[in-house]
Amino acid sequence: MAPPNKRAARPALDRALAAFEVLQQRLMAVHAAEFTTLDITMAQAKLLYVLMAVGELSMSEIAQRLGVTVSTASGAVDRLVELGLLARSDDPNNRRQVRVSVTALGMATLEQIRELSTRQLRTLFEQVSDEDLEVITRAIHIMAGAVTASVAATPSACAPGSKK
Repeated sequence: MAPPNKRAARPALDRALAAFEVLQQRLMAVHAAEFTTLDITMAQAKLLYVLMAVGELSMSEIAQRLGVTVSTASGAVDRLVELGLLARSDDPNNRRQVRVSVTALGMATLEQIRELSTRQLRTLFEQVSDEDLEVITRAIHIMAGAVTASVAATPSACAPGSKK
């Protein structure tokens, strides 16, 4: 039996990951220009997505979730507050803490990113046969099920307001 931290070799898994990496690289190359019209960096978009998913977080929670220092998180938050995409508020339970949340403009920016992605996918899907679209649809449903199962296995990891 393999040690608990080592997984059994799965060539199909390795092929799927390699194929996904190729897809991501090609998408980035083709659509980078459109994404650059947004006034935020990928790291800032990531911060917006994290906060949208949980509602609001303290600076230390943001740093933990992004895997950065509190100072780095604070700088990123400062920039997005200046752009009107995030808001700070006092924590009613601890005056020394500040809570950070996404503003209406921040939500609109995330929606703009989602719409950009949807437009890009539509353009790509239009080039694929109906038969292959059925395969893609099935694959997407399989992945959505895997996400649901993953979240169910670790509910506190993605729950709004969780401290993880």
